[in-house]
Amino acid sequence: RQEFVRICKKEVNLPGAMIMKDESLRSQYGQSEKVINKVQDFQEDKELFRYCTLPEILKYVECFTGPNIMAMHTMLINKLPDSDIQTFLHPMHQDLHYFPFRPADRIVCSWTAMERANQDNGCLVVQPGTHKEPLKPHSYPKWEGKANKLFHGLVDEDEKSPRVHVVMEKGDTVFFHPLLIHGSGINKTSGFRKSISCHFASSECYYIDVKNTTQEHLEKEVLDIVHKKYNMTSVELR
Repeated sequence: RQEFVRICKKEVNLPGAMIMKDESLRSQYGQSEKVINKVQDFQEDKELFRYCTLPEILKYVECFTGPNIMAMHTMLINKLPDSDIQTFLHPMHQDLHYFPFRPADRIVCSWTAMERANQDNGCLVVQPGTHKEPLKPHSYPKWEGKANKLFHGLVDEDEKSPRVHVVMEKGDTVFFHPLLIHGSGINKTSGFRKSISCHFASSECYYIDVKNTTQEHLEKEVLDIVHKKYNMTSVELR
């Protein structure tokens, strides 16, 4: 938590990280945790990456990945108080949509609540058993003014499928499969809902070419971001 605040204040230089902000709040709050809603790819930060090396986490991760473990994707989410615009609502999705590697059964997410998470502040919502279903097409939701960058959702969502709101206490951790359909609601409180997570995969996982798959449009979007951020003219998703 202290390291996140330091990152918000720009006291820490974090190479390779994507720091996502609500620019509309910057004039009001400046450079603070009231503006930054996510730090993604924090592997170069020793304090935050310590989460990915905790024995308490890895003993469960290894059950899914086997002993050769790679941290593939890291996030610290600071869900800001939201409004009717629902900027930080994450539509129901499958994480495998974002990953161009397989097999899916050798990937697992570890998600830890940094404070109590419930329906008021936008806890995780899951559809139990959907990890047995295939990867489905994703796109931006057709909600006016509600689409956040890369917050893709299922194109055809089964509204009747049972949902469970995962209420968690500070320090509680949930592990889930990358095909499990899940999302999170808006934060209706005046505080923040912080969580830290890592997707782990077996180092035996292999890259797949996403051309002519449901993930192809994501590849184009990711490459566009890389072009703009790093001014790279030639780069592949691999």
